[in-house]
Amino acid sequence: MQNRILVHLISYFRTCAAFCLNAAAAFVCVLTLAVAVQAAEPVKISRDDNALDLTTTTEIFSEQGSAFQTQTAPDADGIVRRIEVRASSDNHSGDWAVFSLANVTDEQIDRLIVAPHFRLVGSGLFWPDLGSNRITSITPSEGFALDREQSDEADIFRLTLNPGSIITFVAEMASPKLPQLYLWEPEAYKDTINSFTLYRGIVLGIAGLLAVFLTILFVVKGTSVLPATAALAWAVLAYICVDFGFLAKLVSTTPTDERIWRAGTEITLAAGLVIFLFTYLNLNRWHANLSFATLTWIVGLGILSGVAIYDPSIAAGIARFSFAATVIAGTALIAYLCLNRYDRAIMLIPTWVLIICWLFGAWLTVTGQLANDIVQPALGGGLVLIVLLIGFTVMQHAFAGGVHQQGLFSDLERQSLALTGSGDIVWDWDVSRDRIVTMPDVSWQLGMTPGSLFGPARNWLPRIHPDDRDRFRTTLDVVLEHRRGRINHQFRIRAEDGHYHWLTLRARPVVGSDGEVIRCVGTLIDVTEQKSSEERLLHDAVHDNLTGLPNRELFVDRLDAIIALASAEDSVRPTIFAIDIDRFKQVNDELGISAGDTILLTIARRLKRLLKPHDTLARISGDQFGLILLSEQDPAKVAAFAEGINKAIMVPINFSQKEIILTTSIGLVTWVDEKSSPQDLVKDAELAMYQAKRAGGNRIEPFRPAFRNAGTDKLQIESDLRRALERKEISMVYQPIVDIESHDIAGFEALMRWEHPRRGSIPPSEFIPIAENSDLINRLGMFALQKACEDFGEWQRAIGELPLFVSVNLSSNQLLRNELYTDVRSVLTKTGCQPGNIKLELTETVVMQNPEQAARILERLKQLGIRLALDDFGTGHSSLSYLTRFPFDTIKLDQSLVRSPNDKQFVLLRSIIAMAQDLEMSIVAEGIETTEDADELAEMGCDYAQSFIFGPPIEKDSVIKLLREHFTLT
Repeated sequence: MQNRILVHLISYFRTCAAFCLNAAAAFVCVLTLAVAVQAAEPVKISRDDNALDLTTTTEIFSEQGSAFQTQTAPDADGIVRRIEVRASSDNHSGDWAVFSLANVTDEQIDRLIVAPHFRLVGSGLFWPDLGSNRITSITPSEGFALDREQSDEADIFRLTLNPGSIITFVAEMASPKLPQLYLWEPEAYKDTINSFTLYRGIVLGIAGLLAVFLTILFVVKGTSVLPATAALAWAVLAYICVDFGFLAKLVSTTPTDERIWRAGTEITLAAGLVIFLFTYLNLNRWHANLSFATLTWIVGLGILSGVAIYDPSIAAGIARFSFAATVIAGTALIAYLCLNRYDRAIMLIPTWVLIICWLFGAWLTVTGQLANDIVQPALGGGLVLIVLLIGFTVMQHAFAGGVHQQGLFSDLERQSLALTGSGDIVWDWDVSRDRIVTMPDVSWQLGMTPGSLFGPARNWLPRIHPDDRDRFRTTLDVVLEHRRGRINHQFRIRAEDGHYHWLTLRARPVVGSDGEVIRCVGTLIDVTEQKSSEERLLHDAVHDNLTGLPNRELFVDRLDAIIALASAEDSVRPTIFAIDIDRFKQVNDELGISAGDTILLTIARRLKRLLKPHDTLARISGDQFGLILLSEQDPAKVAAFAEGINKAIMVPINFSQKEIILTTSIGLVTWVDEKSSPQDLVKDAELAMYQAKRAGGNRIEPFRPAFRNAGTDKLQIESDLRRALERKEISMVYQPIVDIESHDIAGFEALMRWEHPRRGSIPPSEFIPIAENSDLINRLGMFALQKACEDFGEWQRAIGELPLFVSVNLSSNQLLRNELYTDVRSVLTKTGCQPGNIKLELTETVVMQNPEQAARILERLKQLGIRLALDDFGTGHSSLSYLTRFPFDTIKLDQSLVRSPNDKQFVLLRSIIAMAQDLEMSIVAEGIETTEDADELAEMGCDYAQSFIFGPPIEKDSVIKLLREHFTLT
């Protein structure tokens, strides 16, 4: 009984174990089926299918390992099987491809499976696919692995399908990409390859011939554009050799080597296009920056060639981008140069349009938008066509000159071309027949009937100017008589319209065997414009451009001739007038220069009407006229004539609905001394005129010898002042400015002093006005500023940092200069002086001359940190609007308000000080005479005082002593 139970238990456990095993097997089976790859849908093959694209029906499985499992397509009975394929190499990347084929015919079919190594279609612009071995082996679901056909351009496997069979193929991939997979009928594939081989051979032959031909042209003719074109042709040939697989037939290469070669040829093609475009358009001639940019571009492509050895894909991508960038930049350059009518750019348009079309087609191809098999060889042929058009364009340009090239024509032809290019007329006189011929016909240029001047030399005489006829006849006779020499003769000839043309004849005689002159041959040049220019320049050199009157030089020259005549004849007594328009500068400033010119023309016409034929009127300078009066000798009549001038000018002039009345200052001198020179007489008349202006103008002033001293002194002072600046005779003194309550020193005013070597001390009131009337005031002003900054720096180095300032005066000429801000900043930088220690003083009249300009410049100086003071407040216009319009920090009260003030002046001073305090401005009182006045001003709220009772102007060394004593005491 126990044994029976034991047997049943054992049987029960066996049944459970079998069930578990079956369940486990079923589970494994289900799991395997779950992870197994589903088979692809089979592609049906008929007898008439010569080529089938399997690319879209092939499934790619990446990183599946060295062992790959998949299901087969269902066979004719609907049975699905599972196969496993192992990699043939340990280095396999785990990439597999699966496709299925079904033979739906009742015959056995032989086919070729073809996977190209390289395909331009879909290769990509950046990091392009440059080709590789695609398939290592193909394993069918039935039978043995497929046999590989020998080919350098593709992986080819031969297969045989039995009637009605459905077979799944597993391809072991050598690279992760499979650009194309085709199923070919063997004979059809062979025919296609042969047809492409013929096409490739033709294209290669044309490309090779072009490269060799352009190289030969470069050797024969050394034009720079030919080697650039030849280099581009060789680059295209190299690219085609690699692309068509011709390189593999010449050199044994691996797929890796082929990728490097392909990247290298694309780089060479990009560089060749850059070099050709730069050379052909002659960009180095006028655009130096483009030369550097092009050189950098080419060097970069050269460096890229080294990159191609390590990573061909990156190098090829950059080369493709460079090619596209060159085409785009070239399009912009050609368009720009065509708009400027540059012949080379215009000739390149058809070729460049083809390049743009080729680039567009290449872009569609590499991005996969054009995917047929004809595109790739067609693009190669397009490159050859582009080089062919470029070659025609270059040859058309290079040989456009025909035989007119160096060394291709004789010296006689060269001279003929030079004569034709110069535009000169050939003048040929056949002496033996007395016949003159011109080529081209000079009669046409003179407006006469063609051939009018052909014939004897005497036919020219009636047309030649009467003053030139004798010289023309004599010149020809002298050559015939002496039988040598050269003709270089200028003469005038009358045109049909009556105007005379200036002609220059340059010729030489030709002597025959008998020693006589048989002909004269030379050139005839129309120099009318040159002569007119010379006459115009000669006229302008001695005449005023505006009024047409003689200028100062011609005026003095005529006066010299009249003085010579007066020395010989007692009846000639010239009187010289110097006429100056009063306030004419004000007219120019208010109405403008054009109005001033119109007024000068009006005055010149009025003065001309007063003159007799033998009198002379000239424009000496801007608004000054000179007059030589010969028609009147009697002093009373001369005085009456001068009054007539004054009245004529005072007649109102209407301009722009305004009535302008002008007056004149007239100086005159009569010639009485034979020793007087023209320059002396003009100078004496001007001195008399200046005396009339100093007396208020609108008057007539005869010359007196005493005038010479006044004028000479100013001129001499101006000359001495120029030398004084060079010799550093100008010095600076400083008058203290003190706090009016504590009497502490707050600053100094810088004042100029001039110690003349002969005259002694010259006060500023004497030489400053002279400097303002010349160009010296700017130099003096900048000298004062720089000297004050330098001295202030010495004080600080000697005493230490002190809360002091130095005031420097500015003139109107300085303020109206746009360079003032730059000059002041330069002085501060050079001397190291802080802007806050400098205070610039300006008077009301200076600011009023040009308020807009003054406001702009003062605002910039204020932004620089410099303080500004309004000097002499209370005189002149004293416009209160200036205090708000301009950025002043300080008001300096004029001494006329401060000296001995009365009750009304105290009221005025109190108002001004209160106003300044409200505007947050400080007040400096100048010229205080007593301490009582100072105390009174201090009670009013005045801040500072500057007067002799607080200290006279002292030199810089005395300033240092004063500061040491003062700050030692405090």
